[in-house]
Amino acid sequence: MIGPEEGHFALALACVVALAQFVLPLYGASRHDRRLLALAPLLAVSQFIALALSFFCLVWSATHDDFSVQNVADNSAIAKPLLYKITGTWGNHEGSILLWTLILGLCGAAVALFGRGLPAILRARVIAILGGVSAGFQLFCLLTSDPFARVWPAPTDGRGMNPLLQDPGLAFHPPILYTGYVGFAVPFAFAVAALIEGRVDAAWARWVRPWAVAAWSFLTCGIALGSWWSYYVLGWGGYWFWDPVENASLIPWLTGTALVHSSIVVEKREALKIWTVLLAIATFSFSLSGTFLVRSGILNSVHAFANDPARGVFILGLLAVVIGGSLLLFAWRAPALVSGGLFAPFSREGALVLNNILLCSICAVVLTGTMYPPFMQLLFNRTISVGKPFFDAATIPLTIPLLAAMALGTMLPWKRAHARPVLRRLRLAAACAVIALGVACWTLSGLMPILCAVGAVWVIAASLTDLAGRLGLSHFNAAHTLARARSLPRSAFGATLAHIGAGVTVLGLCGMAQAQHAIVEVRPGHTETLGGYQWTLLGVHEAKGPNYTSLIADIAVRRHGRLVTVMHPSKRDFAAQSQTTTEVSIRTNLLWDLYSVIGDRHGAGSAATYVLRLHVNPLAPWMWLGGLIMAIGGFLSLSDRRLRVGAARRTAQVRGVAAE
Repeated sequence: MIGPEEGHFALALACVVALAQFVLPLYGASRHDRRLLALAPLLAVSQFIALALSFFCLVWSATHDDFSVQNVADNSAIAKPLLYKITGTWGNHEGSILLWTLILGLCGAAVALFGRGLPAILRARVIAILGGVSAGFQLFCLLTSDPFARVWPAPTDGRGMNPLLQDPGLAFHPPILYTGYVGFAVPFAFAVAALIEGRVDAAWARWVRPWAVAAWSFLTCGIALGSWWSYYVLGWGGYWFWDPVENASLIPWLTGTALVHSSIVVEKREALKIWTVLLAIATFSFSLSGTFLVRSGILNSVHAFANDPARGVFILGLLAVVIGGSLLLFAWRAPALVSGGLFAPFSREGALVLNNILLCSICAVVLTGTMYPPFMQLLFNRTISVGKPFFDAATIPLTIPLLAAMALGTMLPWKRAHARPVLRRLRLAAACAVIALGVACWTLSGLMPILCAVGAVWVIAASLTDLAGRLGLSHFNAAHTLARARSLPRSAFGATLAHIGAGVTVLGLCGMAQAQHAIVEVRPGHTETLGGYQWTLLGVHEAKGPNYTSLIADIAVRRHGRLVTVMHPSKRDFAAQSQTTTEVSIRTNLLWDLYSVIGDRHGAGSAATYVLRLHVNPLAPWMWLGGLIMAIGGFLSLSDRRLRVGAARRTAQVRGVAAE
């Protein structure tokens, strides 16, 4: 039989297994005990199976309307669609933490199953560290956030889900985002294991990089999906509001991007070892810190789940152990990680170092702007707000040189570069940038959007130029090009796609900087002009949904007298939850979005007026298209067999024999 009691037991069992997974392999590694080392992957897989069973029991309770479970009673209802009964299990605090632990258990099982080429001792230490972190979150579930807590007497029906969460975009946003967050636990575990061993080399970097790329790709997808959701669900007309919880996901993305690039330097040149280890620790630490900020109630946000001091104190203690312990270990053992591979400043290594400096500088700005208000409130009882003007003014000047370095770095050779051949290869990209400058000056307003647009075109053109050079397109020989394409690693195509995606996203941001919007109050039949379009409110009518009533507007949009589209934004009133939501109407052709929202009604009858929010958003779809392209580039890199096995496997086997 499957039910909440079985789920709770499975969660407790997983916690015991996780603690054993933490202690026994570490002890075995210190004693070189082969039996304990061999036990590590078995414990990791067993823990994941127990967590999967626990999570399945929670889903089972939700889909079978077991309202004796507090989590189900608070977040579900009989009339709720099946899809949202399933996804609603992670649309709340308790369920989301259980999902977090499940993904963390999956990471440990993945290292156990796919890490067979690792040295036995390194593999055991990595799995042990993942088990320790997982045990901490499972204790958090059991002690302060039990997803299987009972309520008695059981209600006949639940309260239902937050209407804002009843959307496919947000339904799948948390698992993807959490996979990105939690995925960085694997590079973190490799970093801590390397500090314990006192050794980092090219093989270590080759094993770390796929996990970092996978986590980065999922985090990119999660952030893009969340941004898209806020754009078409919240009805605020924007895509990113520098909300503290939004920033909490951006910070590890920035350091994770730096980690992916610095690990390449360790792999190719065995340089930046200490820095790469620190980035691995910092990225996962920022992921954990984001969890603390969301769950503790410190930050007021549309995204925040809970305001419970007990939970906040527990997570703060977990942070102190995980982050503080890893940083103390780093301070003790980092000097033993001797770097090799000297290089000139003007080289690919130098460009990647500059890339890291700029990414971490942007991260520092975002972190400061996010944490400054709560610290001021805590220390001086002063309430201040840090918003879009600060973040834009502080991050955009750092983004422009970052775009320049991205394009230049792909063209530079390792160790030392000479300017003349590099500039010769960049002639076409420079010509495209000059053309883009003319177009940007004509179509965009503001110095920063113009420079960013030129930088984005520069990155895209340079990336394509570099790929064309690798493929030998200058030879104009199809057979030769095809042969080179077959021999070129898929990671090269993936890196090109990722850089192109970054450029496309920046172009979308520049386009949105030119967006036009208006908030108007009109009667049916009235016409407003915005962005060269005529917007006419044809009428407004009411309709009933399954658990809401809606007010629907019919808006005709014309351009030069020709009908472009009829839009139907609506406003939904959920009586059971005493909540009102907006349903945005968007018409897009991938070059611009027409965007409309209906607001409040004033008056009654024929004299009633309606508030409308109207937008013309140039290049808006490019922001999320760019994020998708970046993620595809990351996943394409992961499909490269040489990235997954190759030299790292052979080196690992040699080290494993030596260790035994």
